[in-house]
Amino acid sequence: MPEKRYYATGKRKTAVARVWLKQGVGNFIINGRTLDNYFPVEGLRIMVNKPLVITGHTGKFDVVANIYGGGIPAQAWALGHGIAKALLEFNNNLRATLKKQGLITRDPRAKERKKYGKKAARASFQFSKR
Repeated sequence: MPEKRYYATGKRKTAVARVWLKQGVGNFIINGRTLDNYFPVEGLRIMVNKPLVITGHTGKFDVVANIYGGGIPAQAWALGHGIAKALLEFNNNLRATLKKQGLITRDPRAKERKKYGKKAARASFQFSKR
């Protein structure tokens, strides 16, 4: 019988993380690289592991993820979001714990688009009376 895998998609700004969780020992494979190699900053690794730590599943799942778009911090947020959603696929009773920490909600902040007739999203050209 094949192993049960739990899939979810995590997003943040323009970064998208496709995440698969399966029973294991806590290995991370992100775009073919390890967690320490892909996210060299300790703060980003903490952000990625937060859903597993809060629910007490550290070292119980192997995480395989494909991430694209955005910058490195946004990719870390997207991966954490995807792990949290995949944990809900595993056990929906974890919802209250994850929701209290704000890990289920996608962070909707994104760059506002530039409008026509403007220099940027809201900045106008300097007005000249003469």
